[in-house]
Amino acid sequence: MPVVNVAIDRLKKFLPGVKLEKALEMLPFVGLDIEGDDGKVVRVEYNPNRPDFSSDYGIARALQGLTGIKLGMPALKVSKSNAAIQLDKSIKKVRPHVVALVAKNGKLDDETIKQIIAMQEDLHNGICRRRKKASIGIHNLDAIKFPVKYSTVNGDFAFMPLGCKAGRTVDQILQDTETGRTYGHLLAGRYPIIIDIAGTVLSFPPIINGDATKVDAKCRNLFVEVTAVDIKAAKDALAVIAITLRDAGFEIQTVTIIDDGKKVVTPDVRPALMQIDVDYVNSILGLVLTPKQMVDCLRKSRLDARANKTTITCTIPRYRVDITHPIDITEEVAIGYGIYNLQPAFPPAVTAGQRSMQSTYFDAVRQTMAGLGMLEAFNSSLASRQVLYDLAGRPPQEVLAVDGTKSAEHEVLRDSLIPPLLQSLSRNVHEEYPQKLFEIGKVFSKTDGRIGESWKVAAVIAHGEAGYTEGKSALQALFAAFGLSVSTKASSSPLFIKGRCAAITAGGKEVGIIGEIMPLAIDNFKLRVPVAAFEIDLSTLFSI
Repeated sequence: MPVVNVAIDRLKKFLPGVKLEKALEMLPFVGLDIEGDDGKVVRVEYNPNRPDFSSDYGIARALQGLTGIKLGMPALKVSKSNAAIQLDKSIKKVRPHVVALVAKNGKLDDETIKQIIAMQEDLHNGICRRRKKASIGIHNLDAIKFPVKYSTVNGDFAFMPLGCKAGRTVDQILQDTETGRTYGHLLAGRYPIIIDIAGTVLSFPPIINGDATKVDAKCRNLFVEVTAVDIKAAKDALAVIAITLRDAGFEIQTVTIIDDGKKVVTPDVRPALMQIDVDYVNSILGLVLTPKQMVDCLRKSRLDARANKTTITCTIPRYRVDITHPIDITEEVAIGYGIYNLQPAFPPAVTAGQRSMQSTYFDAVRQTMAGLGMLEAFNSSLASRQVLYDLAGRPPQEVLAVDGTKSAEHEVLRDSLIPPLLQSLSRNVHEEYPQKLFEIGKVFSKTDGRIGESWKVAAVIAHGEAGYTEGKSALQALFAAFGLSVSTKASSSPLFIKGRCAAITAGGKEVGIIGEIMPLAIDNFKLRVPVAAFEIDLSTLFSI
C-alpha cells in the first residue's frame, strides 16, 4: 500500500480549529500512525485507488470537506499559455503520447518539494504502472524556451542528466544509473527525448530528467509533462498533479500539443456526470436517507450533486479517477455520512450457516499434504499459454481465453495445476532443496463447445534425487488418510518421461496421473533438479 508522511503543523494550516486525530479517522485510510518521538508527523497508508491522497494537499482537501470547512467540488481554473510541445513522427512507435501543464506564481519550500516528489513516485507506481503506462517529468519553467520538441534520438546522444556532474550518452545512462537499469527494459532502439528550441534537454522519459531544468526551492514557475503509451493513464496522472499544484498556490495554465498539424490543449479538467438512484444507495448502505441528505453527504466528499425525488446527478472532478461506477458514488455517500455512524444490524433471516462437505473434505486433503512436508501454493486460475503449453512441452488445447487480455500472464483459464507449480519452483531456484509444493484449485476444459470445471490437487517434489517412487509414496499416503486404496497403470503424457508415468485409479475410476517431469520442461523452467509430480481429480474422488 502507498504511504504519505504528513507534517501536522502543515495540516493545521489547512484545518484551523479542527482536532486532527478525530478528523483523520473520518477518511477511508488503510493505516494511520504517528511517526517520530515528537509526534509531529502522521504516517498515512491509503488505498491505491485514491491517488489524490498521494500528498498532504490531497488529504487536507478531503478533510476540509468532511469537517465542513469547504464543501463541494474544488474549483480548478485553467488559463491559457503560449507553451507548446511539437510531436515528431518518430515518437509514434516508441512512446506516442504526451500531455502537459504550466504552473505559475507559486512558492516552494523543502517540505512542499518533498510532497510533490512523493506524489510523483506514488503516481509512477500506481496509475503509471511503474512507468510502463506513463511517466512524469517536473521542470523549472524559467529554464525552458518554447516550443518544446518531443522526438527520438540514438543511443550515442549525450546530455547532462539530473544529479550528474558530467554529460553522458543515452546508452551510458541506461547502463550506469539506477533508474536506467530499472526502467531501461521499457525502451528499445531509438529513445524518446524532450528538448526545447535552445537545445536544452528537459527529459529522457521514462528514465531521467535533464539537470538544466531541475526544481529547487527558488522555483516559482513549473512545467509538468507526462509521456505515455496509455493516454488515459497520462491524463489521469496530470489531473491529480494539476489539483495538487493548485492547492500548493500555483496558477494552472494550458500547454498545446501539436501532433501532425492537429492541436490538443491540456490539461483537460472537465468534470464528469453520473446519475444514481436514491433507492439503490439506501439499499446498499441500509439507510433511509433523503435525496437532500445524500447531496449533503456528497458535498462533504468534495463532489457536487443535485437531486430530484428519485435520482441524484453527481458532478465528479477530473482528479477523482477512482469513481467509475454507481457503487463508487454510494461509497462517497457513506464517507460523507460518516462510516463511524453506520450501525451494524443482524440479518432478518434467523438461520445459521455451516461448512459444506466439500470444504471439510478439502481441508482434510490440505492437512494431509502439509503433514507430508509440503507447502501450499496459491496460483491464479488465469495463466499464460506459454506456461501451460510452450514451457511445459504440452500440445495446445482448446481452452477458455480472456477476450482482450492486457496481460500475457493471464491469457487463459488453466487446464492443469502442474505447469503453474513448475513456474513457482522456477521462481524459487535460489531456495534450499528439497522443495515440495501442492495446490488445491479449479481447472477448466472446453470440449466440443461444452465448458467443464473440476477441483484438483497437484503436487511437485523437487530435489537431486526426486523420482517416481517418492511421488507414489506421497500419493499412497494421501489416499490412505481417506481409507482408499490406489493403483497405478503405465500411461503416457507429454509432461512426463516415457516409462516413468502412470495413470492413477481408485474405485475403478481413473482419477489422475503421476510421473517424472520431462527434462525439456525442467530446462524450459530453468530448474536445476529432477521433479516428480502428480495431479488428482478431487471432484471424481469425492464422488467415490
